[in-house]
Amino acid sequence: MDLTHRPRRLRQDRVRGLVSETSLEPADLIAPVFVDATTEERVPIETMPGHERVPLSEVVDRVEEVRETGVEAIMLFGIPESKDPDGTRAWAEDGVIQEATRRITAETDTYVLTDVCLCEYTDHGHCGPLEEPLQSDDEHTDSGPACDPTLTVDNDATLEALDKIAVSHAEAGADMIAPSGMMDGMVGAIREGLDREGFENVPIMSYAAKYQSAFYGPFRDAADGAPAFGNRRHYQMDPANAREAMREVRLDVEQGADVLMVKPALPYLDIVSDIRREFDHPVAAYNVSGEYAMLHAAAEKGWLDLEEVALESLLSIKRAGADLILTYFAEDVAESLPA
Repeated sequence: MDLTHRPRRLRQDRVRGLVSETSLEPADLIAPVFVDATTEERVPIETMPGHERVPLSEVVDRVEEVRETGVEAIMLFGIPESKDPDGTRAWAEDGVIQEATRRITAETDTYVLTDVCLCEYTDHGHCGPLEEPLQSDDEHTDSGPACDPTLTVDNDATLEALDKIAVSHAEAGADMIAPSGMMDGMVGAIREGLDREGFENVPIMSYAAKYQSAFYGPFRDAADGAPAFGNRRHYQMDPANAREAMREVRLDVEQGADVLMVKPALPYLDIVSDIRREFDHPVAAYNVSGEYAMLHAAAEKGWLDLEEVALESLLSIKRAGADLILTYFAEDVAESLPA
């Protein structure tokens, strides 16, 4: 028996860390923060244990809690005081994200990323204004959007809105803009708008490969952004497709994306790895609400050790090629990492 090769030699405690191929640090993590303009107190998110919607009056305190764990970057998501078909509160000067960003950047050194999408702001919950439905002579007067399976988001009208949202966030002090709506041309429209208004140094993290996923459920409770009818399959990607992801990412790179995001993370580690090999840009992955909630649910049953599986999940995302991880585990994992 030839045992010249013994890989176990390098698994002994004193050497294991020296030869570890992947490391995770608080600086790799981005913590989501939900800001709610409709409440005066913190509201627990039942489907995402440990997370809350916070009122504007407490957003700085919430961000300071994140920073105490060593995490230095946050992603802001907003719940506006009112909604309409076009989502106009998304670019209001006194909008929830604009005001939260001003407060955070004035009182902390936190790196602030802002999610740029319309689903939280439209009264129908889709990621942009809707195309006008085709009318027919025999259409009943009580028919509405839910009756029209062809109704979808007006891509080019949405681009105009995304331009305005991104500029308003930059004017409020956002450090990075993160468009998530999967509209064709969204990165180019936002880059043009930012450059036009003098924000050429504000980078864009594009949700470049965002899949139409069942793992988003808890987030839609958190951000009050579930579609009132239908789904988002007309603009988010088919989970069956990998080559399409490369096409989407390449288009965003051509339009000026600075960071490339994959969403969700764990079911799409092959996509993270493919992007890492194909492009030189920083790669981010969104460890989404469903990934977070299912581990919590199993841990509550006593089936898994939450701290261990959370760390292993994030290590796997990093190992696949992600430089940055947007995750609801950010604070807990950061606190558990060795100093």
